[in-house]
Amino acid sequence: MKNGSLTSTILGLMLTLILLSSGLATFAIINLTYSLGDARAINASGSLRMQSYRLMFYANSGSEESEGKIKEFENTLYSEALKRSVVWYSPQELEDQYRLVVQKWKVMKSYIEDENSRLYAASLKDFVDTIDLLVLETELHAAFKLKILATSQIFGLGLMLFIAFLAVRFTKKKVVTPLKQLMESANTISKGDFDVRMPKTEYIELSSLSDALDSTAKELSTLYRNLESQVEEKTHALTRANNELTLLYDNLVMLHSGTLDIKTLKKALNQLSKHEPHTFLRLVISQDQESKQVIEADNGWPLASGNQIHYPLKFEDYELGYLEVISSTPNHPLFDNFAIMLARSIVIFNAGEQKQQLALMEERGVIARELHDSLGQILSFLKIQVNLLSKGLDTACRSPQVEGQIAEINEGVNTAYVQLRELLSTFRLTINDPNLNHAIEVMLDQLRSQSKISISLDYKLPLQLLGAHQHIHVLQLTREATLNAIKHAQAQHIKIKCFKSSDTHVTISISDDGVGIEQLKERDQHFGIGIMHERASRLSGIVEFGSNPDGGTTVTLTFPPQQKPVQ
Repeated sequence: MKNGSLTSTILGLMLTLILLSSGLATFAIINLTYSLGDARAINASGSLRMQSYRLMFYANSGSEESEGKIKEFENTLYSEALKRSVVWYSPQELEDQYRLVVQKWKVMKSYIEDENSRLYAASLKDFVDTIDLLVLETELHAAFKLKILATSQIFGLGLMLFIAFLAVRFTKKKVVTPLKQLMESANTISKGDFDVRMPKTEYIELSSLSDALDSTAKELSTLYRNLESQVEEKTHALTRANNELTLLYDNLVMLHSGTLDIKTLKKALNQLSKHEPHTFLRLVISQDQESKQVIEADNGWPLASGNQIHYPLKFEDYELGYLEVISSTPNHPLFDNFAIMLARSIVIFNAGEQKQQLALMEERGVIARELHDSLGQILSFLKIQVNLLSKGLDTACRSPQVEGQIAEINEGVNTAYVQLRELLSTFRLTINDPNLNHAIEVMLDQLRSQSKISISLDYKLPLQLLGAHQHIHVLQLTREATLNAIKHAQAQHIKIKCFKSSDTHVTISISDDGVGIEQLKERDQHFGIGIMHERASRLSGIVEFGSNPDGGTTVTLTFPPQQKPVQ
């Protein structure tokens, strides 16, 4: 409850002290003013006694000198000093005593004028006693005024001290204590603690100051909390961004540190899933018409899928599939960057695989040229020499046994030469595309141009399932099996299927509708079949030959994907 202004209250106290001190000073001055003639009055009244005794000597003389003494007595009696005894502020006793002295003087004066010294002498003692009483009353009146002055000064001083004591207590209680509390609150605010309680006061100035400081503290507290909230948000955002960059960096290092297989991609998905809890992730890899390769994180994929969000695996001109996400609060920038990183890693890995394939094919091309220039020429020379030997033999030297041996040598050289040409054709296969599907199609197109047999391809392997070294062995083994079917099976149709037979194995089957498995068994030691077994072992797999229910032969290659090549 505000009673008023503090300055007005303090001003009132000061004015009270000033007025009180001024009143006391004024009263003292007035009192002293009215006390200035008291000494003369006492002296004058005291001299009347002496003059009364002296007039007794002139009571019988009747001389002019007595007249002078009477006049002198009256001048004293009616002097201004004694006339103050009858003013308005004189006490009644003093006024009555003065009038009694005047009255008795008139009687005494008459005795002197009548020269009756006897009566004058008889009345002199009473007259002098009356004058003594006048002197006494005058002294009492002067003493009374001094007492009043002293009492007023003592009372005024005491009152001033009391008012000053009240002012000090008031100032301490109403001013000093609130100001001290305000200073403590200000110091508390300066230390960053804005939860302070302002002192309650009933005065406008201190209340305004307290309200202003309280309002400032609340505004600073709000601003400080907002700043803290903003700093916390920024810190959280920076921490999250740093964690996301660390996640992307760690995954990038992991993806480029070894073979980019399904296990590696799943590990990357699991790390992303740990970073984004309550989020379902799966990677769908597909290219062209190939079957989709779906890789899920360890937390699985819900049966009742909600709103899926697709983040394309796109890098430059390559479309490799998409990252599929189910999340109530998807982190779009992170998922976008993660998808781009995966796409980039896959493209770079494919480029590396292609480079490895090209290097391997170039090496095999060099071997093929060396074989052609060395062993090929030797076999050609042997063929010529066998023919010359056969034509150059005399009739006498010819016998069925010799003819048979020459025929076997000629057949062996021809077989070796044909097998060498097939081997050189195999070695000269080129892979200009990291996509095995495209490479097999290119190879089959070459074979289709050399035969009227219908050759179809059913390719359902994911893009990243096989390694570069596996591409080469699969391509060469498929060519060997297809070429054998074209040359030896007398088939009309050849079907090639590439698919995942289980989670751990891949199957390549080459099926024809030709003469059947028995013909192949007769040629089990055929050089091409031996090479196929060797290639299967290089893939850590097996190659099998079986009969079809409707006739024909099926060559089946089964091997685990993404295995290191066997040295």
